[in-house]
Amino acid sequence: MEKDNIAVGLDIGTTKIVAMIGKKNEYGKLEILGIGKSKSLGVSRGVVNNITKTILSIQQAVQEAENNSGYKIKDVVVGIAGQHIRSIQHTDYISRHNPEEVIGGNDIQLLIDQVNKLAMLPGEEIIHVLPQEFKIDGQSEIKEPIGMYGGRLEASFHVVVGQAASIRNVGRCIQSSGIELSGLTLEPLSSADAVLSQEEKEAGVALIDIGGGTTDLAIFKDGIIRHTAVIPFGGNVITDDIKEGCSIIEKQAELLKVKFGSAWPGENRDNEIVSIPGLRGREPKEISLKNLSKIIHARVVEIVDLVFTEVKAYGHEDPRKKLIAGIVLTGGGAELKHIKQLVEYITGMDTRIGYPNEHLAGNSDEEISSPLYATVVGLVMKSIENKSQSAVRMDLVEKPKAPVYRAPIAQETAQEVFEEVQANNDKSAHDKQDSTVNRIQRNFFDRYVDKIKDFLDNAE
Repeated sequence: MEKDNIAVGLDIGTTKIVAMIGKKNEYGKLEILGIGKSKSLGVSRGVVNNITKTILSIQQAVQEAENNSGYKIKDVVVGIAGQHIRSIQHTDYISRHNPEEVIGGNDIQLLIDQVNKLAMLPGEEIIHVLPQEFKIDGQSEIKEPIGMYGGRLEASFHVVVGQAASIRNVGRCIQSSGIELSGLTLEPLSSADAVLSQEEKEAGVALIDIGGGTTDLAIFKDGIIRHTAVIPFGGNVITDDIKEGCSIIEKQAELLKVKFGSAWPGENRDNEIVSIPGLRGREPKEISLKNLSKIIHARVVEIVDLVFTEVKAYGHEDPRKKLIAGIVLTGGGAELKHIKQLVEYITGMDTRIGYPNEHLAGNSDEEISSPLYATVVGLVMKSIENKSQSAVRMDLVEKPKAPVYRAPIAQETAQEVFEEVQANNDKSAHDKQDSTVNRIQRNFFDRYVDKIKDFLDNAE
């Protein structure tokens, strides 16, 4: 196995921690090499509240994935969620020094860096800065500004913000587990990568990821992320309600929910009863499946109502914002019987269950194709994408003379390049060109290394 082709995703959830190792095969599909699971003991509603227990759970999942794959995990891309996550819309712009030069990737990066310097509330930091639409010299609705001319480059951004302490706690758990943190991604975005098609994102779709501790929402329209939200309720509150309503222990409540639970009480007859073993020799307890479904129904309705409030806040009733592709349900909660029908009834929107099997190789286990693993599959895909981008960048740095690459001259180094050329006017034109390109590439490499160092410092 080529080491550079291997990617690892780590989903630190409220109920489970999953480590997944994969690589892209020759057909561009994701081939899963190993998977490890452990019970999440130190996380509540997506937030780490016990460092020691979380580290042990991570190590257990990582060890199992390593044993299954025969590959040693060195770095991972981790998903982040939790009730501390919020998102804002922001518009910003830059004025370019030379409008006669085409807009390049460095201009967009300069604009993104500017947004990253926004002042947040005390204790918060920016997780993602996601460009939506660009405007050049007043011309709007531009999706790809690279290669165009203009003096004023403006863009609207979807900015995802989280509590700095919670983010650093996740980084601390990863590093203390003996592995490196190579990337941090908002979990609903990872789930969206795994289960949504590009056509759905273009048409307009709301992804609802029902996890154990939180329910995550991501809305796409015209292929662009428009809204994200985290609801601090998930499958665990349903289990707690069953435990209290039926006077049974948590383990039995979870088993009842998974095996016999339904979000639609009308599907069960009054005489359908399941017997639960009594504790320590006590008499078995009989549970009515209709009553069980009523308990589940009440809590699921509450969760769906909260999510639908966020969808309405986005403005989906506006014809320009209409979500033609409706709703896609994923996560462990999406496996609850009749939840699709209930969501359609409450929202009036077309609904389907999202499976990550579209991106998986044909020989993948059926278990991995479950909505339960949508987030971690998306994290592995993100890890592969990050490694590919890093490989391209490093290749450009190591091979500045390659004809396939034409480095853009950064504005702040243009004067230095000119002075260098003037100072060396006794050399051949070929030598001058090489000197210029080498300087540009060194500048590019220094920026890239500094960015990595800043990321690692923040993670610590």
